[in-house]
Amino acid sequence: MSLPLVANTSDPHSYAKPHEVAISHMHFDWDVQFQAKKLKGKAILTIENKSTASSLWLDSKGLDIEKIWLDNNEKQPVIFKLGTWDPIIGQGLEIAILPQTTKVTIQYTTTSKSDAIQWLEPSQTAGKKHPFLFTQGQAILSRTWFPCQDSPEVRFTWSAKVKVPKQLMAAMSAENNSSKNKDGVYEFQMTKPVPAYLVALSVGNLAYHPFDQRTGVYAEPEMLKKSVFEFQQTAKMVEVAEQLFGTYHWGKYDLLVLPPSFPFGGMENPCLTFVTPTVIAGDRSLVSLIAHELAHSWSGNWVTNATWNDFWLNEGFTVYCERRIMEKIEGKLYADMLAALGYQEMLGTINELGQDNPATCLKLKLQGKDPDDGMNDIAYEKGYFLLRLIEEKVGRPYFDKFLNQYFADFGQKSLGTEQFLEYLQQHLLIPTGNESFFALVNMWVYQPGLPEEHYRPVSERFNQVELRAKEVLSGQPLEKTKVEKWSAHEWVHFLRQITQSATITQVTALDKTHQLTQTGNSEILFQWLSICIHVSYLPAYNRLEEFVANTGRRKFVATLYKQMLTHPTLNERAYIVYEQAKNNYHAVTRDTVVEMLKKN
Repeated sequence: MSLPLVANTSDPHSYAKPHEVAISHMHFDWDVQFQAKKLKGKAILTIENKSTASSLWLDSKGLDIEKIWLDNNEKQPVIFKLGTWDPIIGQGLEIAILPQTTKVTIQYTTTSKSDAIQWLEPSQTAGKKHPFLFTQGQAILSRTWFPCQDSPEVRFTWSAKVKVPKQLMAAMSAENNSSKNKDGVYEFQMTKPVPAYLVALSVGNLAYHPFDQRTGVYAEPEMLKKSVFEFQQTAKMVEVAEQLFGTYHWGKYDLLVLPPSFPFGGMENPCLTFVTPTVIAGDRSLVSLIAHELAHSWSGNWVTNATWNDFWLNEGFTVYCERRIMEKIEGKLYADMLAALGYQEMLGTINELGQDNPATCLKLKLQGKDPDDGMNDIAYEKGYFLLRLIEEKVGRPYFDKFLNQYFADFGQKSLGTEQFLEYLQQHLLIPTGNESFFALVNMWVYQPGLPEEHYRPVSERFNQVELRAKEVLSGQPLEKTKVEKWSAHEWVHFLRQITQSATITQVTALDKTHQLTQTGNSEILFQWLSICIHVSYLPAYNRLEEFVANTGRRKFVATLYKQMLTHPTLNERAYIVYEQAKNNYHAVTRDTVVEMLKKN
């Protein structure tokens, strides 16, 4: 039966009413069926009825709900109703409960509309022999693989029993086994309350290598050696992060390297960060991404944005913490490069969206929109530069003390922008005599664009790179001896400097000397392919199509498709490549590309 439902007034992307009835614990019992491409099983919810309510409200999207019962009364199924389908937030699920109800069991099966899950054929994996699956719940896709109160303000503990084919291993965002179980049954437990988007599952042919007692990496056996080399600094990163931000609360910190279709650089699932293989460059040049996902253990996982309108509280703080970690490990000159690249990305996004576009505010208004629309460089980089401006204003010692206290006071809680601003004023700005600065902070948060008063990063290493760029654009060759010590970040900055002005002759010479079309570094290749599209450099077109077709990381794929669609000779190829590659993309990436193709 369909009935009109109104989304949660405090979270516009959820039908849940946690202030009436809230989930305190979830237990999952799943049978992973690769042939049918379904998860079949039960979600058992422990609930707290705060208001003697007669209904429990959950979020659901694309699930086949078979039966629901209360407490242990399986033979007495209860009435439930699914609301009108909304293409963004799915359906509200209303379940009739009694005042004394403490448990609700939902028997269900996922479907082809369960967009959080990607089922991969053996051919889409490194080993080519076994299937693979992973889930991606952020922002509001968890409701597509289990019924829940899918709002970041709702936190619950959870446990799971997962049955998989015996030759495969299951791993979740909790402490994991380091080897396969003979019976194919795996049990997990997360004892700290987390939002639904931080529950994650992966199943595949996995092997494990420990770095120390609390860190290590999972990957397909064919990828393990490369992964171990690339992420060797993980244990040190955790130690450094604890020195900066206080105790690491999650026990283990492991990485899981996924197949190339994973749509993001990384996902900060507690205890088990999911990582794209595109950061495996063979020289550890892109591991700041690991510092970013690790930083989420404090900002995002420990202290969480209350709604996706407050997304900058997750990502702005995390970018700040990431760069502090990298500064301590690699030095200030290295961190300055990261800040300068981020500044470029922020300005590019503001320029693309428009200086007066409300989408460039930190506090967003996403009601009626997919929260993915707010997951761009504004939350990450404008958020970072606001925090960096505050640090410059009050001094790093005061800001560090404030940051540690913030993580301690709001640990295992979710808060909104207004709550944070009040805390900032009372615990940092007033005590340091900077109360008047609060007006500028508010401008940063609530007004679009970039205020004139902001921290502008300067990179000494990039100064030399810019000289090389000017030489190349003036017709001089870029000799190998001039770049032999360049990091990937310096290469990326160099390529950005010449993107709009380079000629086909200059691009041809660069490729002949430095073989950029064949680089194995995804960040360098991404920038290089953008230039090749701009100047119509034909020798790179095969690599372009190969990269777009076999890489699911949305950051790369969406940008390159956009550029192809505006190119006179690549426009039609974009549609052909997409049709060939669409099964390699997770729904997050696929939906983004489809919208672009429709608008073209």
